[in-house]
Amino acid sequence: MTVGIFAGIPVRDCKSAVEWYTRLLGKDPAFWPNDVEAVWQLAEDRYVYVVEDAARAGGGVGMIWVDDPVSEVDRIAARGLQPVDKEQHGNVCKWIFHDADGNEMGIGGETAPAP
Repeated sequence: MTVGIFAGIPVRDCKSAVEWYTRLLGKDPAFWPNDVEAVWQLAEDRYVYVVEDAARAGGGVGMIWVDDPVSEVDRIAARGLQPVDKEQHGNVCKWIFHDADGNEMGIGGETAPAP
């Protein structure tokens, strides 16, 4: 079975959210389905998008798993975003970022080879 994902994040203002998520993800949206949605392709068949929906804004929670999370968080910091927290579970870490609406997006992965 092939698995993909198209995960949405509700925001109050699409245009300002696009600026923040572009800094977080390090690239412009892959496409705009309409004026209130922007979509980033993270990998084949794996997408994240923001959608303007003020009534639901702020409740999103997600994590992007990457091969080298330490380097990725450093690149994000160089683009002007800082994590608000960090969780560690053995050799797996997650750095937590919050957008202007309070949606949580984590960047995580293994930080050392598993024993």
